Amino acid sequence: MKRAQYPGHVVAGLLYDARFADACAGRDMGAVFRMLNHRGVSTRRLAEPAGISQGRLYDYMNGKRRVEKLSVFEEIADGLRIPGRLLGIASRPWEPQPPPSGIEAQTAPAGDDVSVVTTFREADKAAGGGRLYQAVPHHSTRRSPGGSSIPKAMSKPSGEAAAFSEMAGWTAHDSGRDALAARHFQRASHLAHASGDWSSAGNVAVGISHLALQTGDPSKAAHWAAAGPDIAARGPTPGSAR
Repeated sequence: MKRAQYPGHVVAGLLYDARFADACAGRDMGAVFRMLNHRGVSTRRLAEPAGISQGRLYDYMNGKRRVEKLSVFEEIADGLRIPGRLLGIASRPWEPQPPPSGIEAQTAPAGDDVSVVTTFREADKAAGGGRLYQAVPHHSTRRSPGGSSIPKAMSKPSGEAAAFSEMAGWTAHDSGRDALAARHFQRASHLAHASGDWSSAGNVAVGISHLALQTGDPSKAAHWAAAGPDIAARGPTPGSAR
């Protein structure tokens, strides 16, 4: 017997399917439901999250009725994890939001940032992030006269700082600290966007996508996987470490 599929996981795999996109753009929810059902999502699993009865679901799937009300589209989008843009409605509260622009960095790596990041990346490939995690964030601070570790102030955000935060995210993930990795990636994304280093921002989007997939959020993973190339294509790189 085929195992029942979770709707959100199946939708994540269809986000770049032309037929699925066309059905959503035409607001043909009957076609959308048929595609999901054909891929193993039971009618019960389609109806319950979408907030409709199975009888009405069958009417949609058989072409006897069409969804007309905005509130129903919104409930279906939320229940099945269909991004709002595909249905021509507002982005849903659960959709990943791009980081705001103009965020000032609070910390930065010291020394020759590009060479340091490159060195850590090469070492990470050879030794694994579990051994390197403590060294990466530590390098981004300097010692105060009293011996405590304090952030080094920056006059403006930089692509090198973004790359360094991204590296910290990967090494944290490699050492099994996914919550911490998510914070590093978020900060890296803020820094890359604020500095206009679109290449770094695209790389960070890939990291966020990978982490989301590893932690069981395929919708978020698909969103950031698609966003990465678009972000990287926005403009030239002012000073990426990659």
